[in-house]
Amino acid sequence: MHSKTDMVQSSAEALRYPWEQHPGPDQVVELRPGLLWARLKLPFRLNHVNIYLLADDDGWAVVDSGFGNEETIAAWTTLFEGPLKNANVTRLIVTHSHPDHVGLAGWIVERFDCPLEMSQVEYLQSVYHQNRGTEERRNAQRRFFLRHGMDETLTDQLLGRGQEYLTRVSTLPASYRRISHGDELTIGSRRLKVITGGGHALDQVMLYCAADKLFFSADQVLSKISPNVSVWAVEPDQNSLGEYLASLASLTTTLPYDVLVLPGHGVPFYGLKTRIKQLADHHEERCRLIAEACREVPQTSAQLVPVVFHKHVLDPHQMGFAAGELIAHVNYMLVEGRLTAEQKDGVLRFKTT
Repeated sequence: MHSKTDMVQSSAEALRYPWEQHPGPDQVVELRPGLLWARLKLPFRLNHVNIYLLADDDGWAVVDSGFGNEETIAAWTTLFEGPLKNANVTRLIVTHSHPDHVGLAGWIVERFDCPLEMSQVEYLQSVYHQNRGTEERRNAQRRFFLRHGMDETLTDQLLGRGQEYLTRVSTLPASYRRISHGDELTIGSRRLKVITGGGHALDQVMLYCAADKLFFSADQVLSKISPNVSVWAVEPDQNSLGEYLASLASLTTTLPYDVLVLPGHGVPFYGLKTRIKQLADHHEERCRLIAEACREVPQTSAQLVPVVFHKHVLDPHQMGFAAGELIAHVNYMLVEGRLTAEQKDGVLRFKTT
């Protein structure tokens, strides 16, 4: 039998979306006094990224910058000539190194002569992405995909437009201010604690304002989709899914259940702990599918991609993510002792233990 308190808490933890309507291209939405939400377009299936603005002493602190292309510059210009007319950007906080978040950092920093604030790992990862197109790195990526059972044709596609999105950034500022896990930032009248976590990115920055019960979750916890958690050639044995699940578990134990979650994509929502459980269950279901497929005959990662992504027709851009995500699950299951790996003719195959 459940007590009345259990029922109240349970209903408070239900997923709720107070703003089903997102801002239009020439709008900002006030979520709380001194907290604005804007949305910029992306040229992918995931067609938008959220931008948040926090009132600062003599302007606004901006969280994330959008994609590095002319359309995003035009979108920002529309906002700065419209609802954000005469707004001063006091600082740019970038949550992680993916181009839909860091892409226009250089442009914003130059326009407003403001500091860029990032975690050290994410800043350096952004530098790496800008300089990743060397022949040596392409060869490392080729070996990585071939080792996981991708054929030559698919590998060529993945090394082409499947990876080029990572380069879509304006020139990164040559200096930045480091923000680290556990730091406290004062932005206007608010104090926000920096929380970082791995999985989707190496050291993604999230922000928590205890006084206002606000949680800027970046891409670690999204409202309606699962963030990509992948392994890439630069660190082929990385346990990124293990890091991601550990981060989710830490958020569950350290944050209250009734925060307003402000994600990098989708809409703001309540029900953080419910959503975290859904995300963890989603990855466990994928592990179960992999274990079942590898029970009788050892399988390559290439053979396992359609087992997990059976509902999708994947273009090279999406296939790159799907392959990376599949390998993340395989690496996690190897660490957990749920799979074993054997290498034959330079190709890895996995068997359920």
